[in-house]
Amino acid sequence: MRVWTRKSSLGGVKFRSEMDSREVAVLRSLVESVVGLLDERSAQAPTDDLAALTGIRSGNTSAPEDATLARLLPDFHRPEGADAADTPDALAQRADLNGALRGIHEPEIIDAKRAAGTVILESLPADGGRITLTPEQAESWLTGLNDVRLALGTTLGIDADTPDELPADDPRAPHLDVYHWLTWMQDSLVQVMMA
Repeated sequence: MRVWTRKSSLGGVKFRSEMDSREVAVLRSLVESVVGLLDERSAQAPTDDLAALTGIRSGNTSAPEDATLARLLPDFHRPEGADAADTPDALAQRADLNGALRGIHEPEIIDAKRAAGTVILESLPADGGRITLTPEQAESWLTGLNDVRLALGTTLGIDADTPDELPADDPRAPHLDVYHWLTWMQDSLVQVMMA
């Protein structure tokens, strides 16, 4: 992949880069995996008679059990300090609050994440080549790339203590390279958007 560039013309600002066919295949696979996880989560949402009458959708009220989905759809409320007591009552209150917020907002959050992934998939050249994005598409790319990085990072167990390189015999090593590539791609796009 080439570094992102910014072009201004009468048609407005565009962001451009190029990917070869292998890079497109890797990114497409990762984005499709994330969208698939979000689709599964959405399909698990309970049906609600009130939602059918009002058109207001409701989502799952419990946090995802899958670690990757839990990273993509974290709890809304995580108290700090004195409010973070782990007494049974405090845990129950947090679970109730997060469940209520999740039930209201999760469908919209999933829709936004799926929409960002769809923008990436639709703007990728099938066999590699030039990518040209509008500012709105670039924002979607940033969202989608971040979701893919979160998902891959969770799967690989990446944290603050993970070294930049893993030993060659570590099965995560090639995937860590992909994670770094996604990070570089996202950073390059952020830099050119801020220029």
